[in-house]
Amino acid sequence: MTKFDEPINNLLLEAGVTLNGSQDWDIKVHDERFYRRVLAEGPLGLGESYMEGWWDAKALDQLFYRLLSTNIEHKVKSNLNLWTALHSKVFNLQSIRRAFHVGEQHYDTGNDLFACMLDKRLTYTCGYWKNATTLDQAQEDKLDLVCRKIGLQKNQRILDIGCGWGSFIKFAAEHYGVRAVGVTVSKEQAEHIKLNSTNLPIEVRLQDYRELNEKFDHIVSLGMFEHVGPKNHKTYMKVVSRCLNEDGLFLLHTIGSNYTRHNPDPWFNKYIFPNGVLPSLKDISIAIEKSFVLEDFHNFGVDYDKTLMAWFDNFDSNWDKLSKRYSNSFYRMWKYYLLCCAGAFRARNLQLWQIILSKQGVNGGYVPVR
Repeated sequence: MTKFDEPINNLLLEAGVTLNGSQDWDIKVHDERFYRRVLAEGPLGLGESYMEGWWDAKALDQLFYRLLSTNIEHKVKSNLNLWTALHSKVFNLQSIRRAFHVGEQHYDTGNDLFACMLDKRLTYTCGYWKNATTLDQAQEDKLDLVCRKIGLQKNQRILDIGCGWGSFIKFAAEHYGVRAVGVTVSKEQAEHIKLNSTNLPIEVRLQDYRELNEKFDHIVSLGMFEHVGPKNHKTYMKVVSRCLNEDGLFLLHTIGSNYTRHNPDPWFNKYIFPNGVLPSLKDISIAIEKSFVLEDFHNFGVDYDKTLMAWFDNFDSNWDKLSKRYSNSFYRMWKYYLLCCAGAFRARNLQLWQIILSKQGVNGGYVPVR
């Protein structure tokens, strides 16, 4: 054992992980440079060395479940982490100029990829598995849950900030008879909605949320707040407030962090969600002050583990088809992304929150919907 692999081995043993062991979650090292790189670069080095084939694990989700259950991310520091934190403190990484970057890098990766991975409606947010046994049903149940939580009524006008491929606005129009506007920073998503919703009363815009200034009966945002950034949380809530009718409800659906940090994860920032920062409860609480009353709070983060595993199974089973366009390095990157996240939700390191907000408080009180 060298001076480089000994400290890594000691950290892994705390999580029940053995270097070159026989368990599915053990790390098999193929390149000795792995140790030095992880010690020097932390999460970025771990992810990049996996993408380059320097190490493997039969079950990445189980590996990360064990690692994150021991809070290992707080025990491994690197100069890159410090630089990322300083950079995000000084600069607004989610400015209007930068807002479309995540659309171009992630959401425009290819509709073929997401069609192979997601449910039939292309819903790229956590499913609701309370009564569901399939991904399609979990996503339809989630969409209907959102509609019921905000009390959708026929002919109401709603806004979806970060509308993805239109799963929610199309579902709400089809099942509840509403008129809907969706905004996205992804050209591929906007084009998909335009081509697949010609007979529905919905409108999609390639637009930053800060440009919105019109009234809606209700507003939802499903899996977009993670891209807003701490410097813009207050601005975001002010935009929602000015666009929401006085008696309307706002449903915020977001991944949440157990602790407050205002710098992106270096690997996810570089390869998956550029400039993304997960909000904490403290972040949200500060952002809604003087703008909203919190009516309901629902955490079903354990459902994201099931959702991510279903996404990976779909992605993996369709890889023969996808491999004609995407490289083996992309396969390892995408596998690492999905299974790392599944392990994080399983360890309760990450949460999924649905929050109902009103402008003045619901008259007589809000009745929670599950």
